[in-house]
Amino acid sequence: MELETTTRTPPPAGTLEDEEIVARILAGEKALFEILMRRYNQRLYRVALGILGDDAEAEDVMQDAYVRAYIHLGQFAGAARFSTWLTRIAVYEALARARRRRRVVEMDAMPDPTKETLTTSTERGPEQRAIERDLRSVLEAAIRALPDLYRPVVVLRDVEGLSTAETADSLGLSEPLVKVRLHRGRALLRHDLTARASGALNEAFPFHAPRCDRVVSAVLRRIGLAA
Repeated sequence: MELETTTRTPPPAGTLEDEEIVARILAGEKALFEILMRRYNQRLYRVALGILGDDAEAEDVMQDAYVRAYIHLGQFAGAARFSTWLTRIAVYEALARARRRRRVVEMDAMPDPTKETLTTSTERGPEQRAIERDLRSVLEAAIRALPDLYRPVVVLRDVEGLSTAETADSLGLSEPLVKVRLHRGRALLRHDLTARASGALNEAFPFHAPRCDRVVSAVLRRIGLAA
């Protein structure tokens, strides 16, 4: 993808819509791609981890997905939201890796995407925070232990908070099938664990700043935008 380089400083991430950022990148403001990466690092990490169950492989998939998205950015037609398009790329990359290592049950066929909640208390003391950390660890372990067929749906719907329609679009599944897999996946988690996890579920699988910086720096080097 041939883009003219500009020197304009990227604006604060919260001031631009995804589609506006994409348009400006395609117009030559390549540095804005970093905003998109930092905006969706947490989601892509959770998606990749949900499919692969391995931290290191999840980071590798994130990098591959961002590079692929950057190369094919001109093919983003706006038929779906950019976040959905990017998530589908990450899903595609994670499933391809999972199939190569022969660990995942084959999911319904999906096309190459480049070719086409729970609240937390605001007043938590040290003891409560410690309990939630322990509970979160147990919850993450329980989600990792889910069968490969159900884990991605549970991660996208319950951890990432996507709607049924967004989850179906991201995974290339029908909405009824997403509902069935979500129901079965939830049934495999202990009822009392999920009930007690209300204060920690949306904090599961955090992607902290050092890891965010590492992935962003690696991708910028791979696409030739490193300072």
